[in-house]
Amino acid sequence: MADFGFTVGTVLDNGLGRTGVINTPHGPIKTPAFIAVGTKATVKAVLPESVSELGAQAVLANAYHLYLQPGSDLVDEAGGLAAFMNWPGPTFTDSGGFQVMSLGVGFKKVLAMDATGLANDDVIAEGKNRLAHVDDDGVTFTSHLNGDRHRFTPEVSMQIQHQLGADIMFAFDECTTLLNTRGYQERSLARTQAWAVRCLDEHARLTAERVGKPYQALFGVVQGAQYEDLRRKAARDLAELETSGQSFDGFGIGGALEKENLGTIVGWVCSELPVDKPRHLLGISEPDDFFAAIEAGADTFDCVMPSRVARNAAIYTLDGRFNVNTAANRRNFAPLDAECDCYTCANYSRAYLHHLFKAKEMLASTLATIHNERFTVRLVDDIRASIEEGRFAEFKAAFLGRFYSSAR
Repeated sequence: MADFGFTVGTVLDNGLGRTGVINTPHGPIKTPAFIAVGTKATVKAVLPESVSELGAQAVLANAYHLYLQPGSDLVDEAGGLAAFMNWPGPTFTDSGGFQVMSLGVGFKKVLAMDATGLANDDVIAEGKNRLAHVDDDGVTFTSHLNGDRHRFTPEVSMQIQHQLGADIMFAFDECTTLLNTRGYQERSLARTQAWAVRCLDEHARLTAERVGKPYQALFGVVQGAQYEDLRRKAARDLAELETSGQSFDGFGIGGALEKENLGTIVGWVCSELPVDKPRHLLGISEPDDFFAAIEAGADTFDCVMPSRVARNAAIYTLDGRFNVNTAANRRNFAPLDAECDCYTCANYSRAYLHHLFKAKEMLASTLATIHNERFTVRLVDDIRASIEEGRFAEFKAAFLGRFYSSAR
């Protein structure tokens, strides 16, 4: 385990927010850090070399999708995820639990961050058929690609992720929604805790079996929805867990979170977790969420949103978000953001991006994604610098005041 470790740097006055460094076999990650999402071993529309050039320190790929296509055994044969996709730095893989749930019940890939609606343990998107069925041993699901039936258990998830070879991977968990009842959340938490034990046992077995491979860090995933007692209990239980001589190397904070309470919930969890292990918040990318989560103690983040909205012509700037395919940009020869240092802003105009989107050219997605990913990576880098320099509160007020001052 010598190849993996975490060192805390500067800590905010609240004792939770901090900077640090995660050391991995493929290099260090300075935290806080945004981890670019390369779901199928690619950040959509962008070369891995470009992802590196825009400042991303690591990428996260999806175990569920890579298991279905091309197969984790093939990735293993290629030398692991980093070698397969020609990525020089650290890699993460998620467990597949979120995708089994979100695709299995027909939700959009980003779950709603509010609890509106009646509690319902059989919640499913309107007009969709249930593709996944959870039991205490694992999940049986139907492939969204071809209808084949598959079975994920904690052991299977660990086997897939070991074959993918990421530096950091996550324990298999059940991701609930904010609409599930309190009783179901309690039962699900017990199930996720039992699965965590099985993940650690299988992780220890595979680590011993795959002699000569770099050590892969395993993060436990804290669930508990919007309930303080459940979140705190889940964090304590995972932090104390040790089996087969193995404990978790870090922790993920998962599940659907109420946006207005995101910082509060992250704070509950981080105050229960050990300070000497990193914490990854799964699936956020909006500027106000970054500031809230970092202040509450989260170290790393991932989200598909910067690249997804880019493919729909939505552009992040210091003055907020705007759509470059609107008529106002047809003859605008300024860059997307005059204060951005990305490749796109250095070389191309809003008018050109407007043309590409209207012409449905693939280059539109590439250039817009480079910009949005750079904007997001740079924001988190700037937050890290503000903590190190003792000006976090001032930077937060100035950035958010400008970004949310007007709709564009």
